[in-house]
Amino acid sequence: MVKINQNYFALKESYLFSTTARKIREYQAANPDKPVIKMGIGDVTKPLTPSVVKALEKASAEMGVAETFRGYGDEQGYAFLRNAIVDYYKKIGNVTLEADEIFVADGAKSDIANFTDLFSNDNVIVIPDPVYPVYLDSNMMLGRKIVYIEGNEENGFLPMPYEGLEGDIVYLCSPNNPTGAVYTREQLKVWVDFAIANNMLLFFDAAYEAFIADKTLPRSIYEVEGARKCAVEFCSLSKTAGFTGTRCGYTVVPKDIEIEGRSLNKMWLRRQTTKFNGTSYIVQRGAEAVFGDEGIRDCYANIEYYKENARIITKALDEVGVWYTGGLNSPYVWLKCGMDSWEFFDLLLNDAQVAGTPGSGFGKCGEGYFRLTAFNTHENTIEAMERIKKIFKK
Repeated sequence: MVKINQNYFALKESYLFSTTARKIREYQAANPDKPVIKMGIGDVTKPLTPSVVKALEKASAEMGVAETFRGYGDEQGYAFLRNAIVDYYKKIGNVTLEADEIFVADGAKSDIANFTDLFSNDNVIVIPDPVYPVYLDSNMMLGRKIVYIEGNEENGFLPMPYEGLEGDIVYLCSPNNPTGAVYTREQLKVWVDFAIANNMLLFFDAAYEAFIADKTLPRSIYEVEGARKCAVEFCSLSKTAGFTGTRCGYTVVPKDIEIEGRSLNKMWLRRQTTKFNGTSYIVQRGAEAVFGDEGIRDCYANIEYYKENARIITKALDEVGVWYTGGLNSPYVWLKCGMDSWEFFDLLLNDAQVAGTPGSGFGKCGEGYFRLTAFNTHENTIEAMERIKKIFKK
C-alpha cells in the first residue's frame, strides 16, 4: 500500500506567492478597468543585457552544428563558468575559491532545498523569523525540528546567536529576503565563531549580494575569517542578471568543511552526479557573459535602475513617517503597516490597486509588516507610492 509523506500536511495549503497571485487575479477579473501595479514578488522587469543575449544566441547556434554540439556536460558546471565565478569572487570581496568548490545549478531556491538531502532528519534547524519560505518548507517536508530566531525592530531584523541557542544547521540571508536588512562583517563574524564553537553549519543565502553598494558590508560570507570551515553559500543570477526566466545559480561548498569526518564538498558532488544532469550549455554561456567586464557593467546598470525604485519607495515612506528597513542595499523594503498584514494587502489591492506581500506570510514576526519590491518600472513605482501615501495619510 502506498503511503504519503505526512509531513506535507504540516505545510500551509498554498505557497505564499501562489496565494497573493490568486487574490490579484480574482481582483483583476472583477475589476478589469483597474489595472494592478505589482510590487509583491521578486521578479525582474528589465530584459537580459545585450552581452548575455549575444552569448545565448552564439551558444544556441553552436548546438545546431555537429562540430560544436554539446551533449551531457559536467554536473558541477562547465569549467569556463566556474572559473569566471572564481574571478568574480576575487573582484568583489578578495575571496579566493577553487573552481571545484563551485556547483552550477538552475537557481538558488532549488539548491537550498536540495541541500537538505545530505543531512539526517534528526538535525535541528535554526531559521530566522521572518524568513524566505523555502528554508522552512523544505525542512518541514522532512519532519525536522525547527528552532526560530526572531527578527524585530529592536535588532534591525538581523537576529544574532545567543547563549543557549541550540541547533545543527542555521539559515542566514543577507541582504535579507523579505526585510532587506544586511549583516555587517562584524555580525557575521559573531555567527561564524558561534557556529565553529558549537559544531554548527551555516547556510548563507547571498542571492542579492550585487545590490550591496556599501563597501564596508560583506557580499560573501567568505569575506569573514573562518567561514570556509562552517558555511555553504548559495547564489543566484535571477536578480543580479535578470535570470528569473533563464534560470542559473550556483552553490559554493568549501573543501574545508567536514561533517563526521566526511567531506561535504564530495557529498554534494555525489548527490548532484546522481540526481542532476547539469544546467544547459546555452544558459551557462549566457551566465559566463554576466561575469565579463561588459556583462558586469550592463547588469549593474539594471541593478541601479531597481535601486532608484527603492529610493522612490523609501522617500515616499519618509514623507508619511512610516518605519521601514531595507531599500538601501537591497531591492526589498520592509515597512510597518500598523495593522494585520493580510488586511493591509486587501486594503492596498482594493483601494489603491497596488499589490505587495503580507509580512505574516514570512512568519509570525512578520505580522504588522509588509514587503514591497523595487522590480517594477520607474513610472509604476512612482504612481504606486503616490497611491500608498494617500492610504497612509487616511
